Amino acid sequence: MTDSRSKSPSDTLRVDLITREYPPEVYGGAGVHLEYLARDLRPLADVRVHCFGAPRDEPGVTAYPVPTELTDANPALRTMGINLAMAAGAAGTGIVHSHTWYANFAGHTAKLLHGVPHVVTTHSLEPLRPWKAEQLGGGYALSSFCERTAIEGADAIIAVSGGMRRDVLAAYPTVDPDKIHVVYNGIDTEQYAPDRGTDVVERLGIDLDRPSVVFVGRITRQKGLPYLLRACHDLPGEVQIVLLAGAPDTPEIKAEVEGLAIQLRDARDDKGVIWVQEMLPKHEVVQVLTHATVFVCPSIYEPMGIVNLEAMACETAVVATATGGIPEVVANGETGVLVPIEQLADGTGTPVDPDRFVADLAAALRSVLADPARAAEMGLAGRRRAVEKFSWATIAQDTLEVYRTVL
Repeated sequence: MTDSRSKSPSDTLRVDLITREYPPEVYGGAGVHLEYLARDLRPLADVRVHCFGAPRDEPGVTAYPVPTELTDANPALRTMGINLAMAAGAAGTGIVHSHTWYANFAGHTAKLLHGVPHVVTTHSLEPLRPWKAEQLGGGYALSSFCERTAIEGADAIIAVSGGMRRDVLAAYPTVDPDKIHVVYNGIDTEQYAPDRGTDVVERLGIDLDRPSVVFVGRITRQKGLPYLLRACHDLPGEVQIVLLAGAPDTPEIKAEVEGLAIQLRDARDDKGVIWVQEMLPKHEVVQVLTHATVFVCPSIYEPMGIVNLEAMACETAVVATATGGIPEVVANGETGVLVPIEQLADGTGTPVDPDRFVADLAAALRSVLADPARAAEMGLAGRRRAVEKFSWATIAQDTLEVYRTVL
C-alpha cells in the first residue's frame, strides 16, 4: 500500500546553490559560507552546487569555465557568460539560491528560464564598493546591473546580518522589506578551535615570547589594511605585526600596501613585521590565530566578517571596526573591542576623519595588548559566543525555512 502522507519540502526539494567560489577555490567569506552551507543543507535537501573554475570531484558539484569566445573580454562580461551556462545547468531544480553578484545573474536567469523561485544571499553590495570600478573598469556597470536586477527580482533575500539588511533597503529602496530575512554567517567550531602546536608559527618566524597582532584577509579597499599599517606605528616596539594578506585587487592597492609595509618595517626591528602573502591552509591559519595576542579587523566595509568568528573560535581577542555587521558578531568589552568610525555617505566607507580612525584603532590595540589576562578572558568568551550563536547546523535549518516562504 502506498503511503499517501504528504512529504515536507525538505524531503523532496532540490536546491541549486550558485556561486563563484567553492572549495578548493575559495578566496573570501562567501566561499567559506558556501562550503559549510552546502554541507549542512545536504541532510535536509537534494543539494547541487554550480561554481566557477576547474572541474570538481565532489558529487553534485559542477564547475564552469569561461566561455572560449569571452576569454579576452572584460572580467564582468566573462562572469555573465559563465552565469548563462550555470543557469542552463540548473534545469530540473526546485529553487535556485545565488551568492554575490558573480552568481546573481545566473540565479535570476534560471528563475525566468525554469520558472522556479530565486533566493539571493547578500554577502556584500556593489553600491557600497565603488572602488571596484578600479578593478573592473566599465564592467562595474555590468556587475551593478547583475546585482540590482537579481535583488529587485528575487523571491526572498537573505542578509548575513542586521546591518546588511539595512544596507539592502538603503541601496535598493524598491525591495519589499518583508522579503529580507536575516540569517547569520557561521563557523565550524570543530575545525576552528585552538591549536597549541607551534610548528607553523615557528616556521613563519613568529616569536612566541613576544605579543602579536594578527591580520588575515585579502588586500582590498574594504579590508582597511592601509589604516592598520599606519596605526601600527603607535604600538609598543616589542609587538609583532603578523599579516596574512595577499591577492591584491588592483596594482594600486598592492603598491600602497607595499609602501606602507616598508615604512613600518623601517620603523621597527627586523622581526617586527611578518608578512605572509601566499594563502595558507586553513589549519595553519588556525594555529597563527591561536597564538595571537589579538586579532585585528580594520575593515571599512564588512557585512558580517566571518574572519572575526574564526578568530573568536580560536580563543583570540578581537579588535574590529564598528561597521556593518561586525557589532553583531563581536561583543564590545566582552569578546573584544570595537573601534568607532564615522564614515562618508558616498558609499566608499571612507572614514570622515582618517587620522582619528587610525588613532582610535591604535588605542584599542594598545588597550588589549597591555592586559594579557583580559585578552585571554576575551578569547574564552569569544569561543563561547561562536559555539552558542553561530553554528552551521542552525544556519542551514534557518535557510531551509526561508526556502519554505517562497515555495
